[in-house]
Amino acid sequence: MNRSPTARGARSVAAGRDIGQAITGDHAVGWQYQSGDGPVLPTEALLAPESVEGPGHLSNLPLRPGDLFVGREEELALLNRASANTTGQVAHVVHGLGGIGKTTLAAQWACSQDAECNLTWWITSDTSASIDAGLANLAIALQPTLSMVATQEALRAWALRWLASHEGWLLVLDDVVDPQDVRPLLCAAGNGRILLTSRRATGWNELATPLALNVLPATDSARLVTQALSQEGNVVDGAAELCAELGHLPLALKQAGAFCAETRTSPRYYLELLAQYPADMYATTAESLAERTIARVWHVTLDRLADDPLTHQILRVLAWYSADCIPRTLLQPLARPPALLNAVGRLAAHSMLTIHDETSSLQVHKLVQAVTRTPDQTDRHRQPKEIIEARITATELIQRVLPVAFDDPVTLPAWRSLLPHIAALADNRPPESDDARMISVLDHTGKHLLWRGTTGKAAAYFTRALAACAHHREADDPAPLTIQHNLACAHRDAGRLQEAIQLFEKSITEGTRALGKDHRSVLSTRDNLASAYLAAGRTAAAIRLFEQCLEDRYRVLGHEHIDTLRSLSNLASAYQQSGNISWALPMYQATLNAFTRLMGKEHSETFAAYNNLANAYVVAGEPSLAVPLLRKSLADQERLLGEDHLDTLRTAHNLSHALSEAGDFEEARSLGERNVPLMKRVLGSEHPLTLEAQNGIAVDCVIAGDVERAIGLLQENLACSIRIRGADHPTTLNTRSNLARAYEAHGDLRRAFMLNKQTLTDRIRVQGANHPDTLAAQSHLAITCISAGNFRRAISLLNDAVVGRTRILGNDHPDTLNSRNNLASAYRRAGDREKSSTLFESLLADCVRRLGKNHPYTLTVERNLAEARGAALPTHSVKNRSDFAG
Repeated sequence: MNRSPTARGARSVAAGRDIGQAITGDHAVGWQYQSGDGPVLPTEALLAPESVEGPGHLSNLPLRPGDLFVGREEELALLNRASANTTGQVAHVVHGLGGIGKTTLAAQWACSQDAECNLTWWITSDTSASIDAGLANLAIALQPTLSMVATQEALRAWALRWLASHEGWLLVLDDVVDPQDVRPLLCAAGNGRILLTSRRATGWNELATPLALNVLPATDSARLVTQALSQEGNVVDGAAELCAELGHLPLALKQAGAFCAETRTSPRYYLELLAQYPADMYATTAESLAERTIARVWHVTLDRLADDPLTHQILRVLAWYSADCIPRTLLQPLARPPALLNAVGRLAAHSMLTIHDETSSLQVHKLVQAVTRTPDQTDRHRQPKEIIEARITATELIQRVLPVAFDDPVTLPAWRSLLPHIAALADNRPPESDDARMISVLDHTGKHLLWRGTTGKAAAYFTRALAACAHHREADDPAPLTIQHNLACAHRDAGRLQEAIQLFEKSITEGTRALGKDHRSVLSTRDNLASAYLAAGRTAAAIRLFEQCLEDRYRVLGHEHIDTLRSLSNLASAYQQSGNISWALPMYQATLNAFTRLMGKEHSETFAAYNNLANAYVVAGEPSLAVPLLRKSLADQERLLGEDHLDTLRTAHNLSHALSEAGDFEEARSLGERNVPLMKRVLGSEHPLTLEAQNGIAVDCVIAGDVERAIGLLQENLACSIRIRGADHPTTLNTRSNLARAYEAHGDLRRAFMLNKQTLTDRIRVQGANHPDTLAAQSHLAITCISAGNFRRAISLLNDAVVGRTRILGNDHPDTLNSRNNLASAYRRAGDREKSSTLFESLLADCVRRLGKNHPYTLTVERNLAEARGAALPTHSVKNRSDFAG
């Protein structure tokens, strides 16, 4: 009986007949030859790869970056550390966006390692076939005679066996598309160094250590462009700006530099071309880089994602927002969660965007965005119709998530996350494309910015929305009137009072024609026009308009309507600013009583009325009456609203001011120190209330003698106010005036004089010579002149201030009385006691008649008169806030 042969042992072969050739073992290679007239192979063609020695030095690096390589020190150092003194296989994958410089970095590092390796081999690895071809070429390079007899598959296996059995080699696998394509190679290769580059950010677990590559730092990107241009002797003007515009993306920088060098143009001119002809410039480069233009570099990736249209839609939508910190929640309406997660994940995996889990936000390179939203009929990925649809969708998504309340601190985090993307959307879409949705976004965002005190940006949004209304609204639509009114408010709050007054007057005319003179919105606009008159120093006109508006609201809305009570409070404020505090106080009290009766003691309008009455007491020289009102209001608001509510913070600030005026500087400063950090956290460091509170701390610091800290705070406030509101805003000028007063208290009279002089010049230019703030600036400069001993100039300035304030504000206005006091003091300091005494006597009589003989200010004038008549002259010092602006 015949028995079948049995194989025993690992990888053994058993055969019952002639089977020709049997090969076992990993990566075994068999050679079969046929006798005849074929070529006679040399003996070395039959050598096993294990027995083939290393070549000593063999390299096929396709490029050597050389002098044009800049930066990347940190990444190169990381690769060096990982490769030094390490046994076994060391594999890293450099991943990132197309054009980020992965290949260049790999080439630079490989060049630096070339001398230390017996083999440095570069394989383009965008497909499995290209990897196999690269390995086959490696086998032939090591053993050229193999090309005569071996198939590519056999050559690939031979190369893998050689890598597995040798050390001291470096393998670069460039542009790997799928990590699975290189898994067999990495598993089979032995103890060498492997560097991969890929656009894929994920899927490298257990295969290679990822190294994410980012854009170049600004200094390095500028150096890259400058070096490229300077080699050809070109002009480098505008290089830094060009780098910023291109997002410091190396490929874009090389493209721009090569174009400028070849065409002999400057980076600044390239920027102009980019702004005017973006599609052309993205597709254009020097002839040497024709296959690597920015317009084409991401085609490969987009083609790989084409099986899921949602990935392309997401990228087109994100192209309209700011590049950083895009909230993922914005995309929720685009698809069901599983599909959305998958699409975003794929975009991230291919380095087209970055996911930041800690902030639940996305990041897209700005140049990817710019190319994606630039239409090109010849580009299948940038069809004009799809880009327009994405712009509409991007606007809809923003509109959906805008907080309903534009003036509630609770919504501030949401607003902060959206504002950069609203700004980018507005910048990226042409104004002529603004539709009803964009108008709504601009108007609502403008109102929030106005509430935050960012008047310039608010005015820009309102202006653009108003212009768009002309094209997209019906003739009888009230929206343009509302936006025009909002724009006027922005101009008023920015100190552009003439523009504000003109717009308010226009809105009243158009609103009366469209809605009727008694319409609620028309009455509100008239009230705001009166407030603009008041801010412009036209106090009499403001009072007349406030009185008329109050009468009309009595008639139309009734005595107890909320708008009527607000009108009553506004009129009281006008009386207060005109110096008629005795008229204002009972009106504030009546408003408080009405709100308490109608809305209760714990309503926001009631709390506001408490604040108005308390502040009036302070102005009236009775801060001791204001403090208990504000303490009670603050306690109630902290209990009901919390300590970080806007209304609570405002009351706390008013209490701090009242305490300071009452002479309790220690508690005032302590409360201010508590308020400012809360305001910065809740409202931000640039909110008007935060700046006002910090200004208050600085004033109290001057009064307490901590002048150096006051100067630091005021310098910070001034820089912030210039940045947010502009150098000519009244608040900016107030802060500059206070800084001058602090310098004066510090003994730096030269700097104080220069600041006060500049402030007076700017007040005259911006607000006019007769504005109350300009007259105050005259007084501040005069006080500095007194401190410096320049009594002649001080007396001249104060004479002008007294005349101006008497004409504009009246003889009994507190500011007029203060200027008269300063003038009398100047004569006293100049040694003219007779003139000083005469002025003080007249002033004292008016103070007794106007304020009463026991009023603190009356008592101060009485002491000054006694000193003028022969008492010792006191040293000039700051004793209260009356010497400060704002």
